[in-house]
This record gives sequence, C-alpha cells and structure tokens, in this order.
Amino acid sequence: MTALNIQIFQHVPYEGPVAIEPYFVAMGHSVQVTKLFAQESAEIFSNTDALVVMGGPMSVSDEAKYFWLQQEKEAIAKAVQMNMPVLGICLGAQLLAEVLGAKVSPLGYREIGWFPVKTNKEFLDHPIGNSFPKSFCPLHWHGDAFEIPDSAIALGSSAACANQGFIYGERQIGLQFHLEFDRSSVKRLSTIDANELNGTRFVQSEEQMLSQPNLFVDADRLLSEFLVDFVGLCR
Repeated sequence: MTALNIQIFQHVPYEGPVAIEPYFVAMGHSVQVTKLFAQESAEIFSNTDALVVMGGPMSVSDEAKYFWLQQEKEAIAKAVQMNMPVLGICLGAQLLAEVLGAKVSPLGYREIGWFPVKTNKEFLDHPIGNSFPKSFCPLHWHGDAFEIPDSAIALGSSAACANQGFIYGERQIGLQFHLEFDRSSVKRLSTIDANELNGTRFVQSEEQMLSQPNLFVDADRLLSEFLVDFVGLCR
C-alpha cells in the first residue's frame, strides 16, 4: 500500500495516541500529531489522507473554556465532507457524532474500567467491522455519551452505555472506548483524574484495571487488526 499521511488531533498532553502511532509507523505511514492543547491550529493539512481524533476530559460543549473546540468541529466536518477516513476515540467519537447531527450528553455517571461490549451484527457485516468479535472487553473512561447519527450503523452496547460506537458511511467511525490504552495510560489517568475513581457501579479502581493484563493484550491485538482495516479505507 502507498504510504499515507495520517493526522492526529490531541486534546491534552497526557492522553495521546499511545499504541496507535507506532502501529501506523510500523505499517510505513507518516504520522503528524496536532497538539491542540499547545495552541496548534485545528486545521487539516493539505496532504492529510486520514484523520484520527483522540480523547480528553472536556465535553463537546466546552467551547468557552477550550476555544479550539469550535475550530476542531469545523475541521472534522470538512473531513467528512471530503469523505476522508476519520477515526474518533472517546471525546473524538463524541465530536464526530455531534458534527453528524447527533446529541451528546452526560450519562449521569461514569463508565471507567474493563466492561464487555456486545457487538451488533450489522456492524460486524461492515468491512470496517470485520476485525471485531461478537463480544469483547475494552477499557472505558468517560462520563458523556452520544446518540447514533442518522444513517449510521451502531457498533453495540455495554451494560453502562447503550452506544459504544458507530460507522457513518464507508469511511468515518467513532469508538467510545479505548483500545489504545496501556498500563502507563491507566496509571497516568488514575493519578490525574483520581477524583473520577469514585467506586460507583461502573467505575473500577486503578488496581482492578491493572490486575487484568490479558485484557490489555486482547485490546492491543484488536487495535492492530482494526487499524489495518482503517487504513484500508484510504484505497
């Protein structure tokens, strides 16, 4: 495959692409990270072939606090209009959903930790859903949720959150969960966002999350297979 130029929007210094960037590089693609928290402009480069939008602690409606959010939404909308492959993760998926006209709102509680997701058959039948199993157990870390945009295919649900992702058209996908997180990600977020680990029904402790190494392995394997399918959208 021809080498691609993949642009990544990063919202906070402590929640970067983690395993995503090394996988892209290993495939022979170029990666450029746009650090919005460092006041880099949320604009799509002229040579960008695919866009990845990472997570973050803010909400999609926090434009007053994060001035670049509106510009970022405009950039995502432009990417969709160009039919560019777009991958949104957690906050990134929420931003993509809002750009596509869907409502994003607080869950009323948090979903943090390893919780199973049951995958919809229609998603599994889509080319970009081929790598996903009928059920899997990713790592979650969010308090907001999106509705499924019109004409989009829902990925599936967990006990805590009805909508865990979606595919819009053939080339845009949102994932509410984190396949890219590693042990260091969990340790870092558990320190920075310690107040969120409140022991409620769908919130696991740092120890609980770190005590399941097999789930990190499974998530990483799924991520590697999924990213191959994602870059295939650029053909």
